[in-house]
Amino acid sequence: MDTAKVRLSIPDGVDPVGITGGGDALLRAIERRTTGDVVVRGGTITLTGTPDEVEILTKLFSYVIREASHGRHIAEDDVVRMMASLREGALGSTGFRDDILLTYRGKAIRPKTAGQKRYIDAIRSNTVTFCMGPAGTGKTYLAMAMAVAALKRHEVGRIVLTRPVVEAGENLGFLPGTLQEKIDPYVRPLFDALFDMTDMERGGELVEQGIIEIAPLAYMRGRTLNDAFVVLDEAQNTTPEQMKMFLTRLGFNSKFIVTGDTTQRDLMGRRGGLTDIEEILAGVEDVAFIHLDRTDVVRHALVGRIVEAYDAFEERIGASDRRRPKAGKGASGGRAHQ
Repeated sequence: MDTAKVRLSIPDGVDPVGITGGGDALLRAIERRTTGDVVVRGGTITLTGTPDEVEILTKLFSYVIREASHGRHIAEDDVVRMMASLREGALGSTGFRDDILLTYRGKAIRPKTAGQKRYIDAIRSNTVTFCMGPAGTGKTYLAMAMAVAALKRHEVGRIVLTRPVVEAGENLGFLPGTLQEKIDPYVRPLFDALFDMTDMERGGELVEQGIIEIAPLAYMRGRTLNDAFVVLDEAQNTTPEQMKMFLTRLGFNSKFIVTGDTTQRDLMGRRGGLTDIEEILAGVEDVAFIHLDRTDVVRHALVGRIVEAYDAFEERIGASDRRRPKAGKGASGGRAHQ
C-alpha cells in the first residue's frame, strides 16, 4: 500500500498549544479518528499514512494553523465536525472559511458541517430553499445570517421573518396583554437571532423603519413580497393551506427560506405543511430541499446525543408497533389477563 508523508510548518509567533489544544486535547481527538500518524515536534507537524488520509489531515491542520494564526480558538467539536465533512468531500479546499458575515461583535458566521455547507450553497443557488432538521442544527440562525448579509450587500431591500402562531399546551387568548404582547413570545427567537448579528439599537431601528419585519404567518395573507429575503421558521406547524398561501406570496427579486423540524409538531391530528411538500414540489426548478441530522447539531454536544436517543426510541416504538398483531387477525380485542 502506498504511503504518503507531508510536513507542515507552524508559523513563528503561533503557540503550538493553539494547534494541539490544551493538554494535547485537539491532537488526541484527531488521532482517535484517523488511521494516519501525526507527530508534532517543535514547529513542525509530520503527517504519515495513505495518500487519501494524509490529504484529509493536511487540509485539517492547514485550517487549524490558519485559525490559530489569527488568534481564533479552535474547539474539539469544530475539529471533529471538519474531519467528518472532509471525509464526505463536501468542503473542497476551502474548509470552513466560507464566511457569511461578521456580527457586530466581529464574530464570523460560517457553516460548521457538511450539511450546513450544502444548506448555504442551496440558499445561494435557489429562490426557495426548504431546510428540515432537529434542534441545534443552525437552520434558523444560518438563514438569518444569509438574510442580514443580503441586506448589507443591498441585494434585497428588506427582510421578512415569520412564524405560525401555534399554542403548545396554552391558549393564546388567555395570555395577558395586547395582541402584540401575546405574539411577542412566538417571534422572540427570531429577534434573538437578529440581535446576535446586529446590535440591539441598530436592529431595533431597522424593525421600526420596516426594513426588517417580524410577524405571524397569518399576516402574510394577501401580500406579494418583492425585493425581500423571507424566512418562514417553525414551518412544521403550518397547515398545507398555510404553506401554499406562504409560497404564493413570492415576488420579484426575493428569496424564500423555509425551516422546520418535523419531529416537533404542535398541530396534533392534522397534516402539516411540510408533510408532503417534497412530493408536491418534486421536479420544480429553483426549489431545493436540505435535510440536516444529528451530525449537524452545533449546540452543546449533549444536544446531539439527546436527538440520537429520541430517534432510537422512536425507531424501537415503530418496530414494536409493526410487530404487534392487528385486531381481527389472531389478536384479542380486550386486555389480557395478568
